[in-house]
Amino acid sequence: MRYESLAAEQLLNIKSLGELIKAGYQSKSIKDELRENLVQKIQQGEVVFPGIWGYEETVVPDLERAILSRHNICLLGLRGQAKTRMARQMVGLLDEYIPVVEGSELNDDPLNPISSFGMKAIDERGDETPIAWIHRNQRYTEKLATPDVSIADLIGDVDPIKAASLKLPYSDPRVIHYGLVPRSHRGIFVINELPDLQARIQVALFNILQEGDIQIRGFKLRLLLDIHFVFTANPEDYTNRGSIVTPLKDRIDSQVITHYPKSLEIGKKITQQEARLNGEQKNRVVMNTIAEDLVEQIAIEARQSEYVDEKSGVSARLTISAYESLWSTAERRSLKHQDKSTSIRVSDFVGVVPAITGKVELVYEGEQEGAGLVAYTLIGKAIRLQFINYFPNPDEFRKKKETNPYQEIIDWFGDNHTIDVLNDYSDSEYRSALDAVPGLSTLVDKYQGADSKIDRYFLMEFTLHGLAEYSMLSKNPLVSGLQFKDLLSGMFTMPDLEDDELDEL
Repeated sequence: MRYESLAAEQLLNIKSLGELIKAGYQSKSIKDELRENLVQKIQQGEVVFPGIWGYEETVVPDLERAILSRHNICLLGLRGQAKTRMARQMVGLLDEYIPVVEGSELNDDPLNPISSFGMKAIDERGDETPIAWIHRNQRYTEKLATPDVSIADLIGDVDPIKAASLKLPYSDPRVIHYGLVPRSHRGIFVINELPDLQARIQVALFNILQEGDIQIRGFKLRLLLDIHFVFTANPEDYTNRGSIVTPLKDRIDSQVITHYPKSLEIGKKITQQEARLNGEQKNRVVMNTIAEDLVEQIAIEARQSEYVDEKSGVSARLTISAYESLWSTAERRSLKHQDKSTSIRVSDFVGVVPAITGKVELVYEGEQEGAGLVAYTLIGKAIRLQFINYFPNPDEFRKKKETNPYQEIIDWFGDNHTIDVLNDYSDSEYRSALDAVPGLSTLVDKYQGADSKIDRYFLMEFTLHGLAEYSMLSKNPLVSGLQFKDLLSGMFTMPDLEDDELDEL
């Protein structure tokens, strides 16, 4: 039975070099290994990068072509575009186990050792050289590029403690402490945020990418490393914090450009896949599709907003955090009122503001309130855009009072009526406030139907928010909620005056 046909349990029973050769093992480079396993997955119709949505026709084909070409890869894109996730999933293209010379710190191939330890072990013991097996998960190394990363961290340096303990001169190669790159021999090595790496450190990678060897101080070393390199970079870094030096870019074979979700539905898939919700939350809170769409629409609006720095980008983490916060806002309200369950409300979107403010970088930084105001603006724009997917566009009825489906509601507020929708209203208080508006329930039934799967009261509140966004009602913030009233009422209301002030008038 040849090596390729042996099961994992049989492989792990091979304990020596002689047994490995007898089993028919042949050395294979990491890039050939990735390529062969990718070819097999494509032919079998398997999903190579599971859980990566929206890249099926763009990024994934580019990435697969790069792997088939045996290229080192740079994934270039704004934050939150699954660059690191895809790099980590490449581990799935490695063989499940590979043999190494037991005790080797550089994962020496038993048939082609590169370290002095591996070569010496095989010279001394021959076919009796002990073999160990490492799983593919152990063949992945990831390093975040930070300004304090040194050549010693990546490549290696002389270890004076090792020299002293072994009583060796500094000229002996055995005193070298190898860095992360040589320790990644026969594996995948990922450097995240490559432009943040100092230029002089980037230079140290030239030889590895081009010639496959390393240089450590004055040692006459030529370790022919077998590594698949993946780099991630943000275009913003090229101008703000650093850059990839031109000779290094030239040595990276393929640059794959990532992007944000191109549709709201793809964004929803990603958000709901990544959101961390437990069973208790799901049992207590009833979510609806409009609320889910609003969360994604907020991110879309942020990426197009004049207030948000487009070079910085708006990470998919914004929608994930916002979605989790939305559930938690409803859950908290339910717990306060000791309700067994509750439905999402539009007013619960107050809970997503902290998830937005920490994840958007403003074009003009100002007061702390600036990011908060932008967050409320983005929520308002999302409501405005989604509103006309469920109800008639209010702009079409501005000059047609006799046919305006919202006229009864607008007239009621015009008679100096107001309603407060507080964030922590109980279910009964919330419903009572909305039921007080004549025509609101009728409008919802007319355009969404009494049998709609979406909570009627959510749709009723959604209508008020929508009319406010289309400037047919006024929406004013309260300490712990919102007040809806006639758009013009505030313009004609004088402040209360004391009697002596009236006398002066």
